[in-house]
Amino acid sequence: MLSAFRSALATPDLRKKILFTLAIVAVYRIGATIPAPGISYGAVQACSSQAQQEGVYQLLNLFSGGALLQLSLFSTGIMPYITASIIIQLLTVVIPRFEELKKEGQSGQGKLTQYTRYLTIALAILQATGVVALADRKQLFPDCDQSIIPDNSVYSLALIVITMTAGTAVMMWLGELITERGVGNGMSVLIFLNIAARIPVEGGNILSNGGGIALTMICIFGLVIIASVIFVEQGQRRIPVQYAKRMIGRRMYGGTSTYLPIKVNQAGVIPVIFASSLLYLPDLISRLVGDQNSNSGWQVFIKNYIVNQGNWVHILLYFGLIIFFTYFYITITFNVDERAEEMKKFGGFIPGIRPGRPTAEYLSFVLGRITLPGSLYLGIIAILPNFFLSVTGSGNNQNFPFGGTAVLIMVGVGLDTVKQIESQLMQRNYEGFLK
Repeated sequence: MLSAFRSALATPDLRKKILFTLAIVAVYRIGATIPAPGISYGAVQACSSQAQQEGVYQLLNLFSGGALLQLSLFSTGIMPYITASIIIQLLTVVIPRFEELKKEGQSGQGKLTQYTRYLTIALAILQATGVVALADRKQLFPDCDQSIIPDNSVYSLALIVITMTAGTAVMMWLGELITERGVGNGMSVLIFLNIAARIPVEGGNILSNGGGIALTMICIFGLVIIASVIFVEQGQRRIPVQYAKRMIGRRMYGGTSTYLPIKVNQAGVIPVIFASSLLYLPDLISRLVGDQNSNSGWQVFIKNYIVNQGNWVHILLYFGLIIFFTYFYITITFNVDERAEEMKKFGGFIPGIRPGRPTAEYLSFVLGRITLPGSLYLGIIAILPNFFLSVTGSGNNQNFPFGGTAVLIMVGVGLDTVKQIESQLMQRNYEGFLK
């Protein structure tokens, strides 16, 4: 491992990419600490610790690396881009024009990327407007008596929204720079960075509330979870594929054997994001529509059963939604008919299975069997912190930093980045990290 790192830093072009990525990361973290214009920095610092435990903000605050509750330039985080990417990916199945662009190759992918950018800006405006509205109505920091936005005129509020939206555009640009000139996928690296930035803070909270023994036990438990996630993320079902020999001109093509890999976790972290967003939506609507001092029946129900992560209603809903969205997302993104048609077009077939419709039915059968354990795995990993809160009786007063979305994203991004560096080392006849 150490020799692989030394080889990576000794390679001039790879060292340049790594240093460039680290420089972009430093710029991004600096921007995440600069407050937006018109925000009272002292009031935010005094009140932010009281709102960090609110369930409606945990997902957004996680993806922004804590910038949301600081009301900084990058408060909207990378969530608008994630949502826009998922929407565009789903629309490629619904809109024929998008499906044609997807099949055009690099030029079509460039247009889809441009559409993703436009949609990201639109979603960033909506999210920034919601954050500013909640802060102005003192619902972002419900227990704070200080004024977060001293000048709440239309001009001042619009300036804050525009600044936060511009911060989202800058984050997209920084992510694309990492993808083009750095190491790994830029947006994924920024998400990894945001989540990693929250671990020391949450670790400090656990140390102050539970002591050193609790922190040690949680760290050991976290390492076990990370090792389990790595084991499952690497698991895949390899379906053998044989290509028939074909004569094209005077040359013979085909006759090779390969395989079609189907991962156990084919959907990635998308179902967890969908389920989390859907569970947080009722609380967000109740805050925007209702009065913060109101104790109506539906608001109390949402707070006690939907938002409270330690409640069994929340845990069961969360688990069920993850399983549903796993099947939904895989059904849309993995088209067995297209895969079977592509194999038939290029002379490929699965041994013992006839090309065409029988191949599609076989792929659907295998995908259905492997999706069940994959969805259960996602659900179990996601509800582990909620189950921990329920068993310990700590409710929402403590965030568990080694479970759910955080571990899934960090492990996935870490594995992809290491594989990318390792492939570049192997091209230069160096041993990789896993050799």
